[in-house]
Amino acid sequence: MSKVVKFGGSSLASAEQFKKVGNIIRADKERKYVVPSAPGKRFSDDTKVTDMLYACYDLADQGKSFKAELDAIKARYQEIIDGLQLDLDLVDEFKTIEKNFKAKAGSNYAASRGEYLNGIIMANYLGYDFIDAATVIFFDENGEFDAAKTNEVLRARLAESKEAVVPGFYGAMPDGTVKTFSRGGSIVAKAAKADVYENWTDVSGFLVTDPRIVENPVPIETITYKELRELAYMGASVLHEDAIFPVRREGIPINIRNTNKPEDPGTLIVENTCRKPKYTITGIAGKTGFCSVTIEKAMMNSEIGFGRKVLGVFEDCGISFEHMPSGIDTMTIFVHQSEFEQHEQFVISNIHRAVQPDSIELESDLALIAVVGRGMKSTRGTAGRIFSALAHKNINVKMIDQGSSELNIIIGVANEDFETAIQAIYDIFVITRL
Repeated sequence: MSKVVKFGGSSLASAEQFKKVGNIIRADKERKYVVPSAPGKRFSDDTKVTDMLYACYDLADQGKSFKAELDAIKARYQEIIDGLQLDLDLVDEFKTIEKNFKAKAGSNYAASRGEYLNGIIMANYLGYDFIDAATVIFFDENGEFDAAKTNEVLRARLAESKEAVVPGFYGAMPDGTVKTFSRGGSIVAKAAKADVYENWTDVSGFLVTDPRIVENPVPIETITYKELRELAYMGASVLHEDAIFPVRREGIPINIRNTNKPEDPGTLIVENTCRKPKYTITGIAGKTGFCSVTIEKAMMNSEIGFGRKVLGVFEDCGISFEHMPSGIDTMTIFVHQSEFEQHEQFVISNIHRAVQPDSIELESDLALIAVVGRGMKSTRGTAGRIFSALAHKNINVKMIDQGSSELNIIIGVANEDFETAIQAIYDIFVITRL
């Protein structure tokens, strides 16, 4: 069994954090391949090394002196090296960086040096091989990721190393130019045919809902990719789709873990599972700032092409719709209010021309909340419990829409009821579990 472990910037911001990471890796002999980020913030007012590199290169690009800025970056890395008591000298590396900055090698090159240098330190600290991502991750002439070539070369290179550090957030264009991107860790996991991809950060996995709304929400133990997508779409802070796509295609589970609390199991992201969820719901997420456009017309359901004509009006304005619940004689389109307001009169007049409705009604300042969970499919009365919880808080439900997969229920409420509604739904499914 092998694991690829990726550590975020906060996990590698200082020598103290490096030591925590070292203990985590050494605690499990299956953690064979390490993907490090650049050093993040050491404290709230600190600056990430990547941002320091961008600022430094910006001066170089303008032909200005960047010595002080580069010295500050050197100091950040030297602080880590000294704190780990390593016999390591980055002088030649910084000479190369300085030369390439003066030659205007590009902001992608500048940003990539954060991971590159941290990778060298990590490999030296662990006694692992160091693999420069520019030699194993490739892009084509159009800047598109070359998955086939990367997988072939990276897999062969990893086979040569029992244990290795790969700063996988950049690669090389055909001419050797460095290009950054966001999927490094999962690409290494795919090439290594890892059994698990561990993503270590400063949180113990995903939470059932936003901790800014609900105090100390419980963590999610296991979540499927489908559930994750539903929550991410409705605004939950989760991994970017690009970052998980390579491992999702390979069926490799992702474990989100906390570097500062390695004893916490974190959240396991899987393709599918027969594990019964602890709660009926997996997560709650939502966004404010919507409005609804309700079109009413007698015998609408028998008019072929009615929906297409209405949606065509929104398309002509470049407005995407979020949800579209409908009845026999009505259909309601939920859209982002900020997008709709500047086109509202055009939309109204063109809907009249397109389908000759009996009436059009608008309602603004609405919020949409997604209640997501694979457990809802096998549980009776989930929608009824949601209605009951909201009614108890005197919240008027503007819309409810359940997908055919029974994986999620979307509820529309007034903006002013948004946080109260999320708290009420959380309480009934997690706190009281009625």
